Amino acid sequence: MEIGKCVRESFCVIGKEGSTKDGAGFIQRLWEEANGHFHEIAHLAKKDGNGNIMGIWGAMSDFSRSFRPWEDGFTQGLYLAGVEAAEGAEAPDGWVKWKIPGYEYLYAKCTEENIFGKVLAYMEEQGLELAGAVHDFNSPQENGQGYMFFPIREI
Repeated sequence: MEIGKCVRESFCVIGKEGSTKDGAGFIQRLWEEANGHFHEIAHLAKKDGNGNIMGIWGAMSDFSRSFRPWEDGFTQGLYLAGVEAAEGAEAPDGWVKWKIPGYEYLYAKCTEENIFGKVLAYMEEQGLELAGAVHDFNSPQENGQGYMFFPIREI
């Protein structure tokens, strides 16, 4: 497992929001809904210099929407399945916009089982604590390669 470090200024995600209170499989259902209606927000997606979408995010927050880690042993919280969007973009009806605070992150490519647990163990070994909720990221530039972003310091 390779772990990298980066700093990300605050950014916006427009997507479909759900909660662990929605029951088992809610994240998959959110992605199906977001992907099925992507044409409604495609024009809002932030793009790189080559016209490629910057990122697809599975953003997470505690129920207070303060972007703290999920509660009760990372089992209770909110999830937003969506696309990175410009700060000034407005979410259409049926969509939600979150502004994720800026953080320094550890990130890991999802190439093996239990990346979440392995990175948390690594953080404990290094004396690091989560400064916010962990986010899933899929890179359109890497054919949808998945990553997990672990905030370690708010900027």
